[in-house]
Amino acid sequence: MVKIIHAQTVLTEEVLAQLKEKSGESATKDALAKAVEHYLQCPYTDSDMLEKRLEEYIRKRGK
Repeated sequence: MVKIIHAQTVLTEEVLAQLKEKSGESATKDALAKAVEHYLQCPYTDSDMLEKRLEEYIRKRGK
């Protein structure tokens, strides 16, 4: 049996708009679900590339 949970996150309106545009989804929950599914399937998520991109994102957000 699959257990379903409700998860939340905080995003800026700009980031959410970018996610919706990039995912091709108009609904927030669908855009987030698509992003999570992509993240779990993407072969690059286990590499150092992801860590570097996250560090860059955090550095840009902090400005």
